[in-house]
Amino acid sequence: MIGSIPSLRRHVKNVACNYSDAQVKVREATSNDPWGPSSSLMSEIADMTFNAMAFSEIMQMIWKRLNDHGKNWRHVYKSLVLLDYLIKLGSEKVAQQCRENIYAIQTLKVAF
Repeated sequence: MIGSIPSLRRHVKNVACNYSDAQVKVREATSNDPWGPSSSLMSEIADMTFNAMAFSEIMQMIWKRLNDHGKNWRHVYKSLVLLDYLIKLGSEKVAQQCRENIYAIQTLKVAF
């Protein structure tokens, strides 16, 4: 059961935008909820990075969330928390893609 209005809104958007399971999990982990992503959810996402299709979807959503700002600052913060976890426990391709896109991460110093 969906417990709150933000959860309901997120669920409707997930269905309307036809997000994959991997994308939904990243959206949940990087939500605006005032608590951090659970370690079990981050572990699931880390395991999914070993699947080529899921890896692409996960990273695409993380880069999208890293570009949020203003009232969605938690998207950015939680994306960095998730990236840290994925670099350590996910596919090596996560770290490789972060190195390739280091500029996008470095620009966060200026934005925040």
